[in-house]
Amino acid sequence: MKYPKFIKSGDCIGVPAPSSGAYDDFHIKKYENAKLNLEKLGYKLVLSKNINKSEKCRSASAVERAEEINKMFEDKDIDFIMCAAGGEFLVEILPYVKFEKILSNPKFVQGFSDPTGLLFPLTTKYDIATIYGNNFGDYGTVEFDRSITDNLEILQGNLITQNNYDMYEDERAESITGLEGYNFTTKVEWKILNENKVKVTGRIIGGNFDIISELAGTKYDGTQQFIEKYKNDGILWYFDNCELSKEEIIRTLWKLNEFEYFKYTKAIIFGRNGVEKSLLEYTMEETLKDSVISKLNVPIIYDSDISHKGPCLTIINGAMATVESEGGKGSITFELK
Repeated sequence: MKYPKFIKSGDCIGVPAPSSGAYDDFHIKKYENAKLNLEKLGYKLVLSKNINKSEKCRSASAVERAEEINKMFEDKDIDFIMCAAGGEFLVEILPYVKFEKILSNPKFVQGFSDPTGLLFPLTTKYDIATIYGNNFGDYGTVEFDRSITDNLEILQGNLITQNNYDMYEDERAESITGLEGYNFTTKVEWKILNENKVKVTGRIIGGNFDIISELAGTKYDGTQQFIEKYKNDGILWYFDNCELSKEEIIRTLWKLNEFEYFKYTKAIIFGRNGVEKSLLEYTMEETLKDSVISKLNVPIIYDSDISHKGPCLTIINGAMATVESEGGKGSITFELK
């Protein structure tokens, strides 16, 4: 596994907009404050010229968005790449991304949600570690949540143990300034299917479940070579389901299993669903029990802090991870080997 360099004060963060940019004045204001906050921490920033644009969740054409990524990898003054935002259509840029050139100058890329479309191929197909974590706008709040300070520690190479958060945002509050943090409404409780306690170590990979379901089986999917290379470590899968219904979760897990994603799996971790949808009134527990993964005889954790209902843990795709959970709590620690 290739681990690009972490960042330190004085380094330069490139912020492309490979998916959406700001789609209202609140997001523009948040980006402005994110820039100020990160500059106060000593980082230099190169922002996408399209960061304040969003036309049907696209900051620009697919070719232009890809070229921006290519140039930021080629720019030797940029040390780290952080996606501006999530969205819907990052996959459109993949035919125009120069992956072979990225191999000769790898850098950490961090993003959340739709940026899975870039992170997942970089790690599974090109063996470059990536970071499923905050998008640029998340740094624009007046005060940093613990999830942001945890994230910044990891970006600097301080591989802290991340423990579960206490509360999460089940419903977003109306924005007044655009700089508000999470609207904590509900107690965090990690759950385990059919077990009371889990401690497992393996090579971790995953991201936005919706996007992985689209990438599966395409030429941008390197899962087979990834799991074969690291089969002796065992694979830890994590999935952040944004919009798929519980029926779609069952079907997608069947599809991924048919592609042999779970061949060397040691555990599967689901976050809280971004949207709770089920025509058949499935609970999440019933969904997992009725899915093919229930037959794998591996621990299955769900309602974890890897979710569109934040806060969210920072995950280093491709790293060795130890995940523990008991009594509604959980933690994750990484090793770079």
